[in-house]
Amino acid sequence: MRGKLLFLGGLAVGYVLGSKAGRQRYEQIVAKSRQVWESPTVQEAAGVVQAQATKLYDQGKQVVTDKLHSSKNGRTPALASDADQEGAWDTASRRAGFTADAF
Repeated sequence: MRGKLLFLGGLAVGYVLGSKAGRQRYEQIVAKSRQVWESPTVQEAAGVVQAQATKLYDQGKQVVTDKLHSSKNGRTPALASDADQEGAWDTASRRAGFTADAF
């Protein structure tokens, strides 16, 4: 019984000491992460990735729109206006849960 109490006491002390050290380390990691994220190099890279994602989204939208129009009944119908294409794509992508901001 005495051994169990000593073990539980040691476990409690270890937990308290570990929690304090763990919290300090967590704060160090968070501070370093913020510092890295706010660096100009990382922000520039994030901007480039955002621009590429938007470009790929627009290209994919155009490919899907072209495929939908060209595969209908095996013939190429007269293309709808740009506004109609945008509206159709926006409706379909919204239903599927895709947005440009998702990238």
